[in-house]
Amino acid sequence: MRSYVHGSRVGSRVNVYGVDFDPLQEKDVIQHVVTELAAGRGGQIVTPNVDILRLTRRDRESRAHVESASLVVADGKPLIWASHIAGRPLPARVPGSDLIWSLSAALAEQDRSVYLMGGAPSTPSRAGQVMRSRIPRLRIAGHLSPPFGFDTHPEQLEEVCATVAATQPDLVFVGLGFPKQERVIARLRPLLPRAWFLGCGAAIGFVAGVQRRAPQWMQLSGLEWAHRLASEPARLMRRYLVHDLPFALELLAVSARQRLHLRPEAPADRVAGGPDEPVQAGGQR
Repeated sequence: MRSYVHGSRVGSRVNVYGVDFDPLQEKDVIQHVVTELAAGRGGQIVTPNVDILRLTRRDRESRAHVESASLVVADGKPLIWASHIAGRPLPARVPGSDLIWSLSAALAEQDRSVYLMGGAPSTPSRAGQVMRSRIPRLRIAGHLSPPFGFDTHPEQLEEVCATVAATQPDLVFVGLGFPKQERVIARLRPLLPRAWFLGCGAAIGFVAGVQRRAPQWMQLSGLEWAHRLASEPARLMRRYLVHDLPFALELLAVSARQRLHLRPEAPADRVAGGPDEPVQAGGQR
């Protein structure tokens, strides 16, 4: 563990295979964001899962996005298992799909606003309607389904960021998949220095009802990935079965060796930018 300071809070982080995580429960994240907003300080939350952790070991940009975040909390259940096996346990999984609800409820109590970006046309507006029906006091500053490929065209990216910034939201949910959503957040943060940001992957689609989240028992047992795979096999089969499953097994094995005080260096072929390791982009969580 190493010390860290976020705003007025001091604590220690837990390293899981090269990434430092904040050992926080969902309620702690909410309290921290509410406190920081009240103090006029903005920030960013990143919720790595197995796929994001894998990408941080292959790609410098992905690692930089995670390291620059104000709070890093574990989304993937295997990351929680690995931390326990290594003897440095994280207290709980904190998925972005849960935070979109709990943070919105907390901000509604403070008469603060949220912005929804991501998903197919009509998805963020539908998500906003659902959220308002369940959290009547919530202020939706705006919603946007940006055009495909906007992030690769500077003029379109600038226009999208200006549209969001003009509404002056307190919290922005960006559901574009990692690391695309983090790239957009990096452009937005200087425009909204007092706002908080959460890259939330598929969460906006879950809220809108256009995608179905796994049943609670699958979430608790670490099988949410299987539900996602069954829902979108063509898109997710290679990611989950070819890339993430072997990496998850490697992660657990490394954690077991760490528990035995055998702390090997990262395999040479996983060093970011290594000659034998091509850089790949991540998909939606």
